Amino acid sequence: MKKIQSDESQNTEYKESWNDKYLQWICGFANAQGGKIYLGVDDDHVVVGVEDSKRLMEDIPNKIVTHLGIVCDVNLLTAERLDYIEIMVEPSSVPINYRGHYHYRSGSTKQELVGVALQEFILKKMGKQWDDINHPTATLDCIDEKAISYFIKKGVKAKRITEDSLGDTPKDVLENLHLLSEDGHLKNAAILLFGKNPQRYFTGVQFKIGRFGRDEADLIFQDEVEGNILQMGDRVVELLRSKYLKTPIRYEGMQRQEPLEIPEDALREILYNSIIHKLYTGAPIQMHVYDDVIEIWNDGGLPVGYTIEMLWQKHHSKPRNMNIASVFNKAGFIEAWGRGYKKIREGFESEGMERPVLEETCGGVQVTIKRPDVGSFGGNNGGNVAVIQLTERQRRICHFIASKSDITAKQMSVMLEIPTRTLERELASLQKRGIIRHEGKARTGHWVLLVNI
Repeated sequence: MKKIQSDESQNTEYKESWNDKYLQWICGFANAQGGKIYLGVDDDHVVVGVEDSKRLMEDIPNKIVTHLGIVCDVNLLTAERLDYIEIMVEPSSVPINYRGHYHYRSGSTKQELVGVALQEFILKKMGKQWDDINHPTATLDCIDEKAISYFIKKGVKAKRITEDSLGDTPKDVLENLHLLSEDGHLKNAAILLFGKNPQRYFTGVQFKIGRFGRDEADLIFQDEVEGNILQMGDRVVELLRSKYLKTPIRYEGMQRQEPLEIPEDALREILYNSIIHKLYTGAPIQMHVYDDVIEIWNDGGLPVGYTIEMLWQKHHSKPRNMNIASVFNKAGFIEAWGRGYKKIREGFESEGMERPVLEETCGGVQVTIKRPDVGSFGGNNGGNVAVIQLTERQRRICHFIASKSDITAKQMSVMLEIPTRTLERELASLQKRGIIRHEGKARTGHWVLLVNI
């Protein structure tokens, strides 16, 4: 009983006999990193031999060429007078299909590529990325000059664009960024980065934010951030500051400071990662804000061969959308050398906070941030509102106050879409129950949340 040497690679299959369905496996190997198939060898790597090896040595190469259009080395080997066959598959530089279906070897399994995964695979084999494709209808008329101006000013300030660029036209900028074709059509990246209304051309561009109570079924209020993705980070941070997160007051000398409850630079790095690496043919970015944690999820998994553990270590940058990443880099928002997660870790550690938790889930990447207990704005901190018997409207009012103590009644009435008089009655009721208190003068004072909600 001859046992062949075990191949440590996952790209090896052992089959006792030939079946035409194994052409799918050869297709999968060719579309991935290549591999080997041994015929006449069982799962324990013991040679059991094949019958009619001479016929197989003629049939198998012919079938591979006929059905897959590739040439593989097919070798006849012998062990203890038993014939077995080795099929060596090299990785292909072009997409290979078997009867119209594209297979791909990932790890120790074979997958059939369909939909978005197939589109990305074909683009990759062509040496392109989705954000590098020319859009068939979008032209310069779709570009927002304010977004172009924003980009130039940021880039000049970061010293990654020369001051001479301040006078460039949108066409000049897009041509310099290689985002405009010779016939005047925009690349997908140009529409997303600088478009007046990217949602007109692509679905799933939005950044969705929701404030939740007990669980994801307990939605209290929500927002959608739309528009170009270059300014999306600013818009999200502004919304979080005004409505979702706490800004505990502290003083440095006589200067009043109101930083976010989590390190803003690290938060922006997380936001930029989700925007840059998002699969833009997929679902919108989603942020769930709970009492104790914040979850940020973007569609699209990690690059092939990357793991969550690798992101926290020194690694090469491998963005899903190269053009988008390049523009964010030139604007001074990100580095180009895979240092993003190092900056995130250092940002949280410098504030004595736990490092965010990363995981691959639901076809994307999720970052979970544990919210700190930052105390209150003069009273107790806003905690778990679920334990207090409040109406839906009252719960939203409490969360507004917990997020921004100096919010006005007029601002809350606009957010809640109710008359100011109705809001005033709700505030009076909450004060009477000892849930909130107003301190200071009517116009210049602030609200205090008195209970752990």
